Amino acid sequence: MKKNIKKQMKKQYMPAVIVAGLILLLAAAGIGVHVIRKYIPTKERMDLNEYYGQTAEGEAVIVLGTNIMEERAVTSNGQIYLPLKLVNTYLNQRYYWDSGNQQILYATPSELQKYPASSNGDSDVWMKDEAVYLSLAFVQRYTDMDVYMGEAPSRVIIQNQFQNVNTASVQKDTYVRYRGGIKSPVLTQVKKGDTLIYLEEYEEWVKAATMDGYIGFVKKRDISSAEVKNFERDFKMEEYQYLSMEDPVNLSWHQVTSTEANSYFADATANVSGVNVISPTWFYLADTDGNIADISSAEYVQQAHDRGMKVWGLIDNFTADVSTTETLSQLASRQNIISQLMTAAENTGLDGINVDFETLSEDAGPHFLEFLRELSIECHKKNLVLSVDNPVPEDFTSHYDREEQGKVVDYVIIMGYDEHYVGSEEPGSVASLPWVEKGVTDTLAEVPAERTILAIPFYTRLWKITGGALTSEAIGMDQAQKVLSENNVQTIWDGSVGQNKASFEKEGSSYDIWLEDAQSIAEKVKLIPKYGLAGVAQWKLGFENSSIWKVISDNLK
Repeated sequence: MKKNIKKQMKKQYMPAVIVAGLILLLAAAGIGVHVIRKYIPTKERMDLNEYYGQTAEGEAVIVLGTNIMEERAVTSNGQIYLPLKLVNTYLNQRYYWDSGNQQILYATPSELQKYPASSNGDSDVWMKDEAVYLSLAFVQRYTDMDVYMGEAPSRVIIQNQFQNVNTASVQKDTYVRYRGGIKSPVLTQVKKGDTLIYLEEYEEWVKAATMDGYIGFVKKRDISSAEVKNFERDFKMEEYQYLSMEDPVNLSWHQVTSTEANSYFADATANVSGVNVISPTWFYLADTDGNIADISSAEYVQQAHDRGMKVWGLIDNFTADVSTTETLSQLASRQNIISQLMTAAENTGLDGINVDFETLSEDAGPHFLEFLRELSIECHKKNLVLSVDNPVPEDFTSHYDREEQGKVVDYVIIMGYDEHYVGSEEPGSVASLPWVEKGVTDTLAEVPAERTILAIPFYTRLWKITGGALTSEAIGMDQAQKVLSENNVQTIWDGSVGQNKASFEKEGSSYDIWLEDAQSIAEKVKLIPKYGLAGVAQWKLGFENSSIWKVISDNLK
């Protein structure tokens, strides 16, 4: 009887054990699945159409460096075309769209090349839906860049940064993931020894980009530390050959307003010493067709040469009713200006051209740069030095693009004056030393020092306040001293601006003046050897004190 009871209990117990065992197994399996889900990296691939974005038929994604661009490339006859705007902004701004003639102009150092646009995508330039596209091969012809291609979706990957690039080397085969985390989908796999662009470091992950256009995250332990790398390149382009003077440039601008005024060269330069370049104001825009007024003189040039001076004829855009933008935006007008300048240079024996186009609007910027490129070609054919005058760098003059200027002209001149000007809301220095020095350092961020000239003022402003109304007049050095002497005014050196300053009251008005004199000029000229600049320029001849020339020469050394 007891045996039967035991058997019966055993039969009842066994299912319970089995069930318990099964429960334990299921629990373990559940834990295992959880562990797998939490700790085992996924190999799931990301949908690249989602990653790069959908493309329409005949389009391709553009990956530029470490950025997936919003703009799309287009395809035709097996060729890929890039939007001109993207090329100009990120790759090479020298592809200039000549809208009047429906062509791309490309200025090399020695010639202006022309590429007509096609409407059917079978040439270097394609006009499609009123937008301009350049074939990839055309862009590669003049631009240092590496190109990779991808499919599904169709894409073109461009690398164009090869200097001072933060990179890392892959230490073991690993994955690049969409996000930082082992459960984030995989973008691509990289192999040991591959080079990545190192973007940003996190606790366990690094944001990085592959050379073939994937931007994602890799485990920090799988790659090396970041290092700055310069990639060797074999891309070759024709280089600009610059004309430069052996000695530091010491240039004076000579304001000449008529043909007859050229005869006063001897008087104007009678007390001048140390000047090796004189720049007379001989040319200006006469109309938007590119015709220029010309009061140049071969006799003047000969007299300057006899004094050991080079002559750089100045052209300006100060004619109020002539639009600089309209003039420079036309190929025919630009070429007309250049042709007349070259003829004048040949007829008079000029040594150079000085371009003084001021208050340029932002929309004039690209046309101004193209004008300089085209002018540079012709100047260098005739061995003429090309220089360009620029205001000190400010955010609102960034379209002057001094960096591009510095690549195509021989000298970039900083007009280190007009810090305060006629119309300023408060009186102040025309050229305080800190302001001028900042103008130098900001320019040198874009232009090589050996081709940068600092222009200084020979004038100051006498500020007058009467009943709250502010006015000023520009006066030269001797006239400024006369004002002080007549009013029995003593000056005080203001080290914060590097100038002598004076204030006085007269007949119900108050006056302020920040002097340009031997002391202030010396401080400014000292910036030239300090920063290794190419030389000095002065505006303008006739405003100086006769003793200032020795001050300049002594401090220019």
